This record gives sequence, C-alpha cells and structure tokens, in this order.
Amino acid sequence: MFASEVYVSRRKKLKEILKGGILLFPGNGEMAYNYKGNTYAFRQDSSFLYFFGVDQPGLTGVIDVDQGKDYIFGNDLDLDDIIWTGPQPSVARKSLTAGILHTGTLAELEHYISSAIKQSRKVLYLPPYRAETLLLLEGLLGIQHTSVSNNASVELIKAIAALRSVKEPVEIEEIEKMADVAYEMHTAVMKNAKPGLREKFLTGLVEGIASSYGYGISFPVILSIHGETLHNHHHGNILKEGDLLITDAGAESERYYASDITRTIPVSGKFSARQRDIYQIVLNANMEVIRNARPGVPYRDMHFLASRTIASGLKDLGLMKGSVDDAVAEGAHALFMPHGLGHMLGLDVHDMENLGEDYIGYNEEFKRSGQFGTAYLRLAKPLEPGYVLTDEPGIYFIPELINLWKKEKKFESFIDYVKTESYIGFGGVRIEDDLLITSVGCRVLGKPIPKTIDEIESMMHRG
Repeated sequence: MFASEVYVSRRKKLKEILKGGILLFPGNGEMAYNYKGNTYAFRQDSSFLYFFGVDQPGLTGVIDVDQGKDYIFGNDLDLDDIIWTGPQPSVARKSLTAGILHTGTLAELEHYISSAIKQSRKVLYLPPYRAETLLLLEGLLGIQHTSVSNNASVELIKAIAALRSVKEPVEIEEIEKMADVAYEMHTAVMKNAKPGLREKFLTGLVEGIASSYGYGISFPVILSIHGETLHNHHHGNILKEGDLLITDAGAESERYYASDITRTIPVSGKFSARQRDIYQIVLNANMEVIRNARPGVPYRDMHFLASRTIASGLKDLGLMKGSVDDAVAEGAHALFMPHGLGHMLGLDVHDMENLGEDYIGYNEEFKRSGQFGTAYLRLAKPLEPGYVLTDEPGIYFIPELINLWKKEKKFESFIDYVKTESYIGFGGVRIEDDLLITSVGCRVLGKPIPKTIDEIESMMHRG
C-alpha cells in the first residue's frame, strides 16, 4: 500500500466531484480453480485498491458523501480460518492503513445499505465484471441481477475515470519500476531465443523473471512466431531459422501497477532484408508518435500519424499504392494494422477497461469510429499531463483477412494483392513502449529496451 494520506486524498477528491450519495465499492473475493478450497491467485478490484488500498478478499468499501464518512465492511477470520492461514490483522486494523476509521461486518453492510434505500438515499456503484459481485449487488440493492449492470452509475464512472487517468507521482514510480522489470524480461528473450527452442521455454523464462523480483505478470504473456495472431497465447511452437518472434509482456507490481511492452526479434539473431524493411516501417511509426505525442493532441491523431507512416512505408515496398492520405482515410491500411495504436495503462494493463472503454478513451467530442481497424482504437481523446499509455503500432500479414479482402476486391486502388500475398507466412511485427505524457511532450518509461535493428541484433549476439 501507499501511505494512508494517498487514499484519504483520493476519496476526498471523489467526494468533491460527486457532492452527494453513497458510493459502493465491492472488493473481489477468491475464485475457485477446480474446487472451492483451491483458488486462483487473488487479485483485488482495481477501483477498490485505488480508493481503499487493502489487498484482502471479502471486503466492501463505502464512501458516504452526505455524511462525510468512509467505511470498510468485512468479516474477521475465525479460528478455523486461522488454523490454515495463521493469525491475520483485523479488518479494523487493516482499514487504518488506508485512513479508514469506520468498519463493520458484512451483515452490518447489509443493514447499512438497506437503511439507506429505505431513506431513498442514492447508492452509486460501478458495473460489475464478476458474477459474484453482480449477485452481491443484487442482494444488497434488492434489484434483479439482470438489471444490475444497466443501473451502474455513469456519474461515478466518469468521476473515477477523471481521477485515475491522471497518474500521481507514486503511481508513475510504480509503473516505471515495472517497465524496468520488463527490460529484464524482454532482454532475456533476446539473449536466449534460437532455432530449436520451444516457445514454452521462453514464456516460462519471462514469467519466472517477473516472479523472481517478487512480482507477477500484468497479463498472460503473448510470445509467438505467429505474430499475425494479435493476442496469441499459444506457446506450443518450436522456433525455426527465419522466424520472427513477437513477445508482448509486462510485469505487475505488489501494488498492482502494470507495464506492457512488445518487442519483435529475428530467431536467427539477424533480420533478413525483407524483415528489416517491415520492421523499420513499424519502428518509424513508433518513433513518430513519441516525437509528436504531447498535451492537447488527440491520441486519435497519433493513431492516424502511425497509420500514415505505415501506409507510406508499405507503398515504398509496393504493397500499397495510390494516395497515402486517402488510403488511411478510407481504412485500407487496416489490412496490415487492424487495431488501435494504444491504450491507457495503470492499475489495469488496459486501464479501467471494466468501467467501459468509451468512458476512458473517448468523450463528448471524440466518438468511436465504426470503421474496421479504427473501431478498435481504445484511446482517442486529447492527451493530458500525467496520462500513461501505450504506443504499439504493428504490421501483420493475416492470411484469412488478405484472402477475404482480395475476394471482395476491397481497396484494390490502394492494395497490391499479388505483392501482399507473397508475404503470407511472414507473421507480424509489433513494437510497443509505455509513454508518460509530460507538460511539454512525452517520455518513454523504464530502462531503454533494445529497439533498433542494430540494438536487437547486438543484444541477441550476447546470448
């Protein structure tokens, strides 16, 4: 946890925004793996962590804006629990670490919320993403589970999004620590990747490095020679000479802040001429964003800047043709980059995605596009100092997409399908960095991970 003053300040700011009502924050419980007593590793709800900090299952936080009081409700362990877990601090004692003076049992929470509802007091809560949380809210609020998500408070979502989007110095420090761990994870892949090795070995190596520092992984590792599958969690392939290997991985701190970084390397230790050409285009797009991202600039503009850079590079190689600006405006480039440029990063690797992506990455002025590719852009609105986000352009040769668009004769004025088909089997290239928006521009967080062609080849030759 951070110092108690951090959580006190966050709750105070939230009260100032919302003015009135009862704000209800169910924490997460433990989830059974294959039977009740064998559970997945516990992960606390991120919004509960942000305002209450206590990393323990079975708790619910309440901010009573009208009365100016903050609560944590939960049951202390009984003797049967203590036999298995050992003695644990009481809920009251743990709550003090977050500056919470008022605590109660879960039965007292039911009475508290029931009394508030009888008094016609407003109870605000976030959309649940776990079934047990939905059922808890159903019981507490006395509404059908089918209506729980629809009655989540947009007012509360927007207030939390405003607070959590701008990272505090202590948060930036946590994220940067995880970016430094990601350096160790990615350079280990560079030093160890070679023909004949199984992807599973490298995946285990990456996960083990995070664990060896006392941390976890911030999401299931993406590590594959089939980078044309964007979120490829299959690790059953054997690396071969001539393959490109994408590793998309990050670490998660004890306070649950995440890094999220991607590198693409040649299994042979040296890029082929064709691989160098495609890789350099993606690197150019990545660097253009770093040079231009700053406060006030919509990240949608950065997405299109990266897209134009990619389309221009592919035109130089003969894969695309015609006007680059027109090709991007019409979405032809999405054959090669069918995803958005990046997303917010923080307590969640896709920060606050459970609150609703349109509330996090968009606003009244910036609405989500319906165009293929651009529709997947998670962050479009103007940047502000303190935002932490990813910059992850890519080029992929997806056989099914190429074949479909060719069959439909889609964008024939912009795409050379004969040349493009010759790249089927190439895989994909993605380069991703974590950026902090500063008062004047942006800064790449963490120790620089080899990214240029020369840097990657040099690091791989150290293995």
